[in-house]
Amino acid sequence: MFAVIKTGGKQYRVAAGDEIRIEKLEGAAGDTLDLGDVLMLGSDAGVTVGSPTIDGAQVIGELLDTNRARKIIVFKKRRRQNYRRTKGHRQWGSVVRIAEIVAPGEKAKTKLKSTTAAPKNEDAPKAKAKAAPKAEKAAAPKAQKAPAKKAAAPKAAAADALTELTGVGPALATKLNEAGITTFAQVAAWTEADLDALNETITGLKAKAEKNDWINAAKALAK
Repeated sequence: MFAVIKTGGKQYRVAAGDEIRIEKLEGAAGDTLDLGDVLMLGSDAGVTVGSPTIDGAQVIGELLDTNRARKIIVFKKRRRQNYRRTKGHRQWGSVVRIAEIVAPGEKAKTKLKSTTAAPKNEDAPKAKAKAAPKAEKAAAPKAQKAPAKKAAAPKAAAADALTELTGVGPALATKLNEAGITTFAQVAAWTEADLDALNETITGLKAKAEKNDWINAAKALAK
């Protein structure tokens, strides 16, 4: 019996006992793997062609080795451009021995096994169990720090939205907060000297304040 399989984007005609080199498969030497879609089966009884694959058919192979093929040279040149590039490439591949071809309706005698995938599933519960105590310890300090955040809340609530003043955008409001101006009451209490002092750090502030009458507007908003 022979079969035509598709793996790694290529097609191969195989029979039991054949050793072929295909595109790299994940696994270790000694693993038995399903080699992919079966496109055709042939035997003394005739040939079965899939559309595009044969449901229930299976080709099982034993992974012998995974290595790199011989080096190929890739050379590029552009005429009259003084451009030349030479590179080498070694393609990864797997050497597989065909262990069994299973026709539709038959039961496979060869069991599939993978030595690389098993440890990952076994280690997962252990990792979760070890991580649990750390999570509990990390959560405890956060619970103790929570009252400090609540105590700081009144300071944020006492600040006024200075953007309600005409001509004050988010950027200017941030500059005013950095200068210590956070409430309408502070703006309403500005004097000529205060405006001159602030104008040195925030350019154009005095002109905007006088044009939009921030002092009187702040008095109204402060009420």
